[in-house]
Amino acid sequence: MQAIVVGAGFGGIASALRLRAKGYEVRLIDRCEMIGGRAQVYVREGFRHDAGPTVITAPFLLEELFGLFGERMENSLKLVPLKPWYRFEFSDGDHFDYGGTLEDTLAEISRIEPRDREGYLALLAHSRRIFDVGFTELSGQPFDRLSTMLRQVPRLVGLRNYETVWTMVKRHLRSEKLRQAFSIQPLLVGGNPFDTTSIYGLIHFLERAYGVHFAMGGTGAVTAALSGLMQRHGIEIQLNTSVDSIVIEQGRATGICLENGTKLEADVVVSNADAAHLYRAMIPPAQQSVSSRLKLAAAHYSMGLFVIYFGTTRTYPAVAHHTVWMGSRYRELLVDIFHRKILADDFSLYLHRPTATDPSFAPPGCDSFYVLCPVPNQQAKIDWSVEGPRLRNRIVAALDRTILPGLTATITADFYKTPDDFAHDYLSVHGAGFSVAPLFRQSAWFRFHNRAEGIRNLYLAGAGTHPGAGLPGVLCSAKVVDALIPAASSA
Repeated sequence: MQAIVVGAGFGGIASALRLRAKGYEVRLIDRCEMIGGRAQVYVREGFRHDAGPTVITAPFLLEELFGLFGERMENSLKLVPLKPWYRFEFSDGDHFDYGGTLEDTLAEISRIEPRDREGYLALLAHSRRIFDVGFTELSGQPFDRLSTMLRQVPRLVGLRNYETVWTMVKRHLRSEKLRQAFSIQPLLVGGNPFDTTSIYGLIHFLERAYGVHFAMGGTGAVTAALSGLMQRHGIEIQLNTSVDSIVIEQGRATGICLENGTKLEADVVVSNADAAHLYRAMIPPAQQSVSSRLKLAAAHYSMGLFVIYFGTTRTYPAVAHHTVWMGSRYRELLVDIFHRKILADDFSLYLHRPTATDPSFAPPGCDSFYVLCPVPNQQAKIDWSVEGPRLRNRIVAALDRTILPGLTATITADFYKTPDDFAHDYLSVHGAGFSVAPLFRQSAWFRFHNRAEGIRNLYLAGAGTHPGAGLPGVLCSAKVVDALIPAASSA
């Protein structure tokens, strides 16, 4: 039996591998030049940059994919643990190193606010309870039936998942700095900590349980290893090819139509395209269910991303692998980004310095960086041809004044991506960085279902479907697809 997977992001790659292990002949199609979806790799003047995800927090989800075929991931890929996991740089010059052993973290907390030691331990215990339900039990479970959601409501209420992440953290910690540090996790999956359901508080325990890792060679090495795995086991990969629409006959997906008009038949179709784009542009409204149309009409999208990639003609050995550079405003800045949808003069940043761990990312004596700045998505109607250069210069100047002294003189081979690029390159609706936002009303059954609503033989993987964005989330979405699709021999 033939399966077609549309989109070679991590959700699509994992779905293709799981379907192949179930006996399907699998074709994986993507419009980019390489697999990985947003995890592309850019090379400029000897500097290498991972375009997308840079953090690996649940390596067992990758190990499972190799295990499907009796292989071991370590034979294809080397992961190394990081310490610290993240360094938080605050606007007053203070910093907080998060990660390593529990005692390492508690020592850093005590330096900032001794009374928060016990609060952090209580927060971690609460995070574990959420993790045991939200991740261990539910992240790989289909939520295409309302009854499934209703059965979970008492437990979710018991875990206070009606709270926001910020409210959860504020209950446990006194220090404003630590409250910020331990509430930013929703931003890693496109959510505002003041709006995002506290079920995403499970990330604290996920990091503590499995650590934070980096793949030597970068995320591009992960996609290369998965590409090799797919090729060894007969998955056909077709790149530089855009899919125009899903072919639907009598309520059943029977294949796809490419942008050039070519039609390809399939017994099963899995879409790893942006879920909102799938329903907006690839399926006629008349062939959609009422529920999917309502979800699309009411969808609230994640923020956009402005990402600068650059090299430096010197090294910055004091800068950690992962740095979260906090601006002077926190809640107010997030209001500007998510609600007012304006581009503020200030910002907070995520700084990635892979050369801290893997010097091969840059020529000798140099460093490779990318800086990610959360910004409003395209709904803000920002003219990035004007604002892009201005924001680039403000960010470079701010880093020059703080953790990258002399950056203005040493920066080289720099370029940037805006929400407009996300919309063009990845067909992300409104140029959102992470598809629909991780609000409670857009989670589990309320999110776009992994089994397409009202269309047989069409399934969804990726950030816009259950369980959500982030590398663990999209890999788990493929596990849900796996649970829904029968083996080829019994289909």
